[in-house]
Amino acid sequence: MTLGFATLPDASAFRLLNMSAPLCLIDGGSFAADRDGLARIDLAIADGRIESLLPAGTETLTNDRPALDLECGIVLPRLVDCHTHLDKGHIWPRSPNPDGTFPGALAAVANDREANWSALDVRTRMDFSLRTAFAHGTAAIRTHLDSLGKQIGISWPVYAEMRERWAGRIALQASPLFGTEQALDPAHMAAVIAAVKMHGDGLLGCVTYMIPELDRALDILFRAASENGFDLDFHVDEMNDPAARSLEHIADAALRHRFTGKILCGHCCSLSLQAPEDEARIIGKVKEAGIAVVSLPLCNLYLQDRQAGRTPRWRGVTALHELKAAGVPVMVASDNTRDPFYAYGDLDLVEVLREATRILQLDHSGSDWPCAVARTPAAVMGLDGVGVLAAGGPADLILTRARSWTEFFARPQGDRSILVAGRAIDRTLPDYRELDHLMGRAS
Repeated sequence: MTLGFATLPDASAFRLLNMSAPLCLIDGGSFAADRDGLARIDLAIADGRIESLLPAGTETLTNDRPALDLECGIVLPRLVDCHTHLDKGHIWPRSPNPDGTFPGALAAVANDREANWSALDVRTRMDFSLRTAFAHGTAAIRTHLDSLGKQIGISWPVYAEMRERWAGRIALQASPLFGTEQALDPAHMAAVIAAVKMHGDGLLGCVTYMIPELDRALDILFRAASENGFDLDFHVDEMNDPAARSLEHIADAALRHRFTGKILCGHCCSLSLQAPEDEARIIGKVKEAGIAVVSLPLCNLYLQDRQAGRTPRWRGVTALHELKAAGVPVMVASDNTRDPFYAYGDLDLVEVLREATRILQLDHSGSDWPCAVARTPAAVMGLDGVGVLAAGGPADLILTRARSWTEFFARPQGDRSILVAGRAIDRTLPDYRELDHLMGRAS
């Protein structure tokens, strides 16, 4: 099997030697790390699984097997994207954001959804997105599905079909997406809960806005989640208004209901604009309530603080360092891809981690940030053995030539190789021309 930079032994059992792996992503064993938090390791692979994981130079149990020396190149487990929008992906050519703002994105998506989101349209764009993510090295994705009116009966069955089709390649989860005010409508909630029960993965959620009935809406959602055994996933305070504090309301609701399920809150942008004492109070409640937080740095950098003719003054991201320091599980993820909320992106978590490192200044602040696209989101999604390197675990790997984080982040790692069950996959990306017929273009 030919990799981007070498040839993998053509055998079901072989060794990968002399690699660098983030210590924070290794389960089991005793390893020493360098100043980058990277440990030198050897892997023995047999029948699609990691048979042994040992310090480099000590892999002797199967020394008769073919081997490849990776020359200190960084190896990662396949990564976990816990916040995406596969139903919106790649509609930009037919429905661009007219001004790059959040309201512009909302209107453009609403119009496109009403006009174009048939089962065929959603299925085709979802499959395109999943092929892209797979080629980049993604093992699992949680997507949000717009769940309003007729779309509930279109996107959820398509999603269930795609989850089945992609089983064994990418593990999929889905959470419904609608505005807080819709939670107050019993008929809407009944339709959403029925769709989740029939087609979903035990997740409920919405976009929270600071409406007068916010606490009542949250009570409805928390009661529904408790009664049905659902976890919760919210879009929260995606704006630059310090008065937007629905994150605190969610934490209060979780404590009020003594909720025992998992809660993931995305965006939380306004948290970074709070006065220090308010930020500390809210983060304390988030920690107490057991809430995890995912930042979406690419999308939020694109949308937040955008005003025509004015240079943006802030980066749009949440207080991720402060949340992590308080013991809150934190992550970064892709969010939108080539739709009105973000004109770019490719569901590439290597890109997300690289840009998050720059936008959020993750360097010089500990060496365990790779967990934010691997171990931590896998735990929130309840995926055992995913996002880590462990003896007995799947040989699902991202192999690179970069020997340090400065090499890794300096380039896009376009020559990376992806192993799934110990076999190198074809990393050819789908061509955008495949979608032309959905965009009103001739192929």
